[in-house]
Amino acid sequence: MSVRAGLAVLLGLFALSGLAGPPAKAQGRQAPITIVINQSPWFAGFAKLVEAYEKETGNKVTLDVNPFAGAAEKQRNSVRAKEGIYDLLPMNSAYLAEFYYGGFLTPLNEIDPEFKLDPQVLSYDDTAYWDEERKANSAKSGKLYGVPINGNVPVLYYREDLYKANGLKVPETWDELLANAKALHKPPQIYGMVLRAARSASDISYDWMPYLHSFGGAIFRDEKAGDFTVTLNSPAAKAALEQYLAIAKSVAPPNPGSFGQGQVIQLLLTGKVAHAMNVIAAWSQMDDPTKSAVVDKINVAVAPKGPGGVPAPTLGHFIGGIPKNVPPERKKAALAFLAWFQKYESQVKYAEFGSPPVRMDVLGGPMSKERKNRFMKALLDSAPYARMMHTIPEGAQINAVLELRLNQAVIGEQTPAAALNLAAQEVFDIASKAGYRTGRLPDLQ
Repeated sequence: MSVRAGLAVLLGLFALSGLAGPPAKAQGRQAPITIVINQSPWFAGFAKLVEAYEKETGNKVTLDVNPFAGAAEKQRNSVRAKEGIYDLLPMNSAYLAEFYYGGFLTPLNEIDPEFKLDPQVLSYDDTAYWDEERKANSAKSGKLYGVPINGNVPVLYYREDLYKANGLKVPETWDELLANAKALHKPPQIYGMVLRAARSASDISYDWMPYLHSFGGAIFRDEKAGDFTVTLNSPAAKAALEQYLAIAKSVAPPNPGSFGQGQVIQLLLTGKVAHAMNVIAAWSQMDDPTKSAVVDKINVAVAPKGPGGVPAPTLGHFIGGIPKNVPPERKKAALAFLAWFQKYESQVKYAEFGSPPVRMDVLGGPMSKERKNRFMKALLDSAPYARMMHTIPEGAQINAVLELRLNQAVIGEQTPAAALNLAAQEVFDIASKAGYRTGRLPDLQ
């Protein structure tokens, strides 16, 4: 049975039985907690859900809101202090490994031996679990360290109204996407597709990963098996980058290497582009009449497939973990919030507030049939294929390498082969210095 079919069976069984997973314990009065979080497209929904938690339970939650990099830095500093300032850390996939490798988090069953991740909560490649001995995310051998807070994955945003007007079929492959983008490319009124190809902390590196993985490429040969041979300069990686550049050169707006996530979202909202790969968290803005000129005109689909016939959306999600260096009563209070957060009723509220829910029975339930929630099917269908960019603490360094070299390829400073050869050497240097079992492929010609 396929993973997707298994999800469908699970949803059917739960629908028939009327169950929504094991009931959470009564919250009771808890100590006040503080959550440090980044200002992201899904934050508004999370903030409203926190307000609902406070109103329902009487428990106090303070949100310390920062830009993405600022929130990450505050989390890093807090876990290294004698006593942490923050009680719940929504950790992004880009730096999650730092906290696991560093031993900064509390296994949730040390706080409450009976606590479990609800079986309806999506696993996101088992990233809420950590096997300290194997240095791997594993629900089978690892301990539970968190609860998914947000299930961010990239999906294909496309102009559904233009598809209907032009008789286009939703693309399943990158080639089909490029053909559709060319058909709708009418500059300067509308461009076929915009890429998130700017150089930043994590723009182009994140944007390119679904291409790399769906073409059968990877940064390392087999991270979970401990083989850190660098494969960034493989023929598969070159083909993936050439596919990306074909879009940049033929259907993107001028200066394709200058658009970050915010600019991509803005071009979608103003109706200037027909396609974009972007995170599902941006969905709530598309039908917001105060922000969008394309209300009810956009839809989303699973990321296109590569030559191997499998899509590979990249995890950009957040896991909510509890640090070791906070007092027991605050740990208990943070876990009470997580228990409430993962409940079916809470996740329904989360969706109503405009944030993507993390439960299968919400994503595949009655809400998903409503026009305003048409994003849910794509998100649920994407989940079995979602993959991490990398799973080691040096991820930020790797991202910096990819941001520079991939952007150079887009703006024409490096050929695809040269950009990937440089990136491979620099990632090899990072892995060697860190002591991983590594190597690298011969240079592409």
